[in-house]
Amino acid sequence: MKRRASLTLLLATCGALAAMASSAQQPNSAASASTAWPQRPIRLVVPFPPGGGTDAVARALAQKLATRLGSPVVVDNKPGASTIIGTESVVKAEPDGYTLLVSGSTSYTVNAALRPKLPYDPLKDLAPVAIVAKAPLVIVVNASSPHKDLASLLAAAKAAPKTINYATFGSGSAPHLVGALLEQAAGVRLQDVPYRGSAQAMMGLIGGEIQLAIDTVASAAPHVRSGKLRALAIAGNDRSRALPTVPTVQELKMPDAAFDGWYAIAAPARTPAAILAKLQKEVDASMRDTGLQEQVRNQGMEPVFIGPKPMAAAMEAEIGRYRALAHRAQIAVE
Repeated sequence: MKRRASLTLLLATCGALAAMASSAQQPNSAASASTAWPQRPIRLVVPFPPGGGTDAVARALAQKLATRLGSPVVVDNKPGASTIIGTESVVKAEPDGYTLLVSGSTSYTVNAALRPKLPYDPLKDLAPVAIVAKAPLVIVVNASSPHKDLASLLAAAKAAPKTINYATFGSGSAPHLVGALLEQAAGVRLQDVPYRGSAQAMMGLIGGEIQLAIDTVASAAPHVRSGKLRALAIAGNDRSRALPTVPTVQELKMPDAAFDGWYAIAAPARTPAAILAKLQKEVDASMRDTGLQEQVRNQGMEPVFIGPKPMAAAMEAEIGRYRALAHRAQIAVE
């Protein structure tokens, strides 16, 4: 019995030593997965329908990342509920680097500022990777408008409150926020009119249904070049390459009216640091590619690479700013 017990103890000890040796030789499984990433296709979730600016940025980035990572990168459009459906699907995804979000600032800041019942917190539930493009908005009027500059239009709005109608894409949309910022910066009252999208808003302005529109440069610039619309100001801090002669609200001494739209990529929170670091490196390299930069500029945007820390700071600052704006302007979004 003693010999059998000794043999059992010896075998158990050998087994334990073998397990320890094997553990020492093999890295932690999570760390190993991070090092080997990617080993299967990556999904870039776009919370908009195909064909828009966000979709264009995501597809250009997907193509370049696939080449650099040696793994398929596919775009998965999940529109609906003001980007909430697609964004929430990323928040709830496994944080393994295979499901990522590419969206505009609506997903990262506007919804969090305006929607008290948002089912996630982008500051806590998303890991910023980078802002990859800036998308300036432009303030435009019909070419037959008597207003040759922004000062003239705002003077008319001050003299007759609520008589100048401007297009929005609904309560809390980017044009609505810019309109509210203009109102507060200039001390005027404008009348917002909801449209279903850019195409309808542009036609409404050209057709004389409204007197003012605030839209992306990509949507408005072709009509400005054709002579149907007149651009009064870029609603941001930097001029647009597509409309280089149009001043910014910053130049017009209205910095409080500035609104910089942007597009960014993020991962679910708790994604391993090694994966995030590799992803950031490859996104940075992709955005330096001249071909990709040209694709982005052809959409009326400016390619950039703003890393995770400044992106997180921008998110926090904008959420605070837009939340305060919504309170002052009584913008309510359910």
